[in-house]
Amino acid sequence: MCFRIFPKIFQYTEDPKNLIMAHRKNGIIITIDGPSGAGKSTVAQIVAEKLGLLYIDTGAMYRAVALLVARSSINTDNDEGLERLLRTSTIKIDRNSNNNVKVLLNNEDVSDKIRRPEISRLSSYLATKRVVRNRLKVIQMDMGTKGNIVAEGRDMGTYVFPHADFKFYLDASLDERARRRWLQLNASGSRLGLHEIKSEIEQRDIQDKERSESPLHPARNAVIIDTTKLSTDEVVEIILSEVNN
Repeated sequence: MCFRIFPKIFQYTEDPKNLIMAHRKNGIIITIDGPSGAGKSTVAQIVAEKLGLLYIDTGAMYRAVALLVARSSINTDNDEGLERLLRTSTIKIDRNSNNNVKVLLNNEDVSDKIRRPEISRLSSYLATKRVVRNRLKVIQMDMGTKGNIVAEGRDMGTYVFPHADFKFYLDASLDERARRRWLQLNASGSRLGLHEIKSEIEQRDIQDKERSESPLHPARNAVIIDTTKLSTDEVVEIILSEVNN
């Protein structure tokens, strides 16, 4: 496998939305994968906004499934029940009045509810289920039918959109990822300790990388970016510069 890692930050003055006009006819697809806390969501949202593309937060979709299951009486190991529940439910990505991404579960805005730690843990387990991944893959591929998307998650460039125009894989040290998640959760009122969050992320990494269904790993032709010592703006600059090449 051959990966490229950007060693420096690029600058440009052209309007970012003009960078991809040559791709518009075919509908450009950009994937951004990586482990928890690597900065995927924030970076993907900014890249999508600058390029005028639709942002697809697939991690939020799995959390929505977790919330759906948590509200039901279905056993998480009942694949037939899970398939039936998913088939009769809707999960959508939209934007609110402030142009922020919102997640709709059966037309209910659950953007805040799906961020609770217990929902994240359940979503990690459900992500190992073939029936869940297959159903969400269908929804995600349908959202990307016309292209012009930035799809962020853990298997976008490897399994869902293997023919994407540009693939990126963000990573960072475990300590840095735990610190970022700790700051994020504390800002929302959580009182979880840094050590506890680090342990949860470490377990999530193991589960994501060792699961039999679509395990987490960089796509063969992905650009790998270590975000440990980079700011969000620097990571965005790297991605936009690659798209412009």
